[in-house]
Amino acid sequence: MNNNEQSGKCPMSWHGAQLDFSESMSYGDYLGLDQILTAQHPRSPNHNEMLFIVQHQTSELWIKLMLHELHAVRQHIHNNDLPPAFKMLSRVARIMDQLVHAWDVLATMTPSEYTAIRPYLGASSGFQSHQYRELEYLLGNKNATMLTVHESKPEIHATLDSALRTPSIYDEAIMLMSRQGFSIDADRLERDWTQSVEANDSVKAAWLKVYQEPEHYWSLYELAEKLVDMETAFRIWRFRHVTTVERIIGFKIGTGGTAGVSYLRKMLDVVLFPELFALRTAL
Repeated sequence: MNNNEQSGKCPMSWHGAQLDFSESMSYGDYLGLDQILTAQHPRSPNHNEMLFIVQHQTSELWIKLMLHELHAVRQHIHNNDLPPAFKMLSRVARIMDQLVHAWDVLATMTPSEYTAIRPYLGASSGFQSHQYRELEYLLGNKNATMLTVHESKPEIHATLDSALRTPSIYDEAIMLMSRQGFSIDADRLERDWTQSVEANDSVKAAWLKVYQEPEHYWSLYELAEKLVDMETAFRIWRFRHVTTVERIIGFKIGTGGTAGVSYLRKMLDVVLFPELFALRTAL
């Protein structure tokens, strides 16, 4: 019998693992689990609301990580430093894969179960997510009207307004091509950054040349494919969103007042990097 057992005290370690964290940082302390795991506050008496809350909270955490990565991607492209950007873009595409599969979990909620919690949601809706809006702005889908949703929170509004007025990741990629000698229309390089990306013939011609001679433009070729990977994952994420919503609520008006499924279907037509998809027909 060891001294701890004799004294009745708990051991300080187990198989070499520290057990006493009264004076040092634990796993829960590092991750802030006290705050995270107590942030779920169902408003209805229905068992299934916890699923709805956790689904959306975890999605917001993943979006936070995507924003962290994509802000760095934009800066690396601006600095002509592409290798780190490639790794980060791959990571973002895999995060989107995680978000796609998360819809599988929410899809276990039946229409009857959702109907039971819907009255307690008020006017809250996913389209009000300021992180998702910033994500779209970073990727080039600009919509100034959506800033109005966040006027009551000045700090968030300022962050989104800055993202609206700043070149997107794709804008930075096109400016990089210009710096490397490709002929890009001046009005494309100096466009109004608050507007969504529109296809441009000079940009399409530049990307076409990259794809026709990848051995000469390998870094740009790899950048293009990383962007296509990411947009493809984003499209699948959007598609799973609309199909899950249709499965659960049909064609009801959304809680935030949007047309629900009809609105989400329109979002499926948004193309973030138009020339990168259009050139495939021309190859």
